[in-house]
Amino acid sequence: MELQDKTIIITGASSGIGAAAALLFAKEGAKVVLGARRSQELAQIAGQINQSNGSAVHLVGDVTEEGYAQALVDLAVSEFGALDGAFNNAGYVGDMVPVNEMDSVNWQKVISTNLDAGFYAAKAQIPAMKTGGAILFTSSFVGYSNAGLPGMAAYAAAKSGLLGLVQSLANDHGPDGIRVNALLPGGTKTAMAGDDPEGHAFIAGLHPLKRMADPKEIAATAMFLLSDRASFVTGAPILADGGVSAHLA
Repeated sequence: MELQDKTIIITGASSGIGAAAALLFAKEGAKVVLGARRSQELAQIAGQINQSNGSAVHLVGDVTEEGYAQALVDLAVSEFGALDGAFNNAGYVGDMVPVNEMDSVNWQKVISTNLDAGFYAAKAQIPAMKTGGAILFTSSFVGYSNAGLPGMAAYAAAKSGLLGLVQSLANDHGPDGIRVNALLPGGTKTAMAGDDPEGHAFIAGLHPLKRMADPKEIAATAMFLLSDRASFVTGAPILADGGVSAHLA
């Protein structure tokens, strides 16, 4: 199994890509520590894993609070004895409006959820990876190259910032045996994408593959990047975007 006996933290694990990753990682032998804000949904995913003879614990919290990142690491170490990897996946789009119509509260919430949380996560996770490990952040095609979309300035800025954070972390901690990468999904069928058929059709049309991704497809790419198969991949923005960034570039 791809992740046998690895202890991995997953945030945003109550739905979408995070939930798909939790189920897949556990199936592939990982002991998973799940984090999200929605308690009922998070408990359901953890329960499903444990009922299938997997190993999962969960902790409800908000990734914009620095102490929560440390609490997830402490839970991983206390329950499973170590931390081998992390999929820092929680995200937030916010209001899709031009900058001149955006209030500072919305801007800060988007930046805090998508970028500040990445700093908190890395700061807590790296010291716990005593013998090396792998850290993966969910960025976005929106934060890559010039593929930003109208009304998404805060989200694009935060996801672009993550790419800089990833490269710095990879340089700083490569000598410690810690790999750090960014996963850049395209349009994916999650709650974040809404449920409007016309909206989905528009998003799908931007992709050369002419469809949106299933969360399981993105989770599979995340699993590869956290596995030993990706042992020479670090500091990289890995696109799993159905070609949308090439189309919009």
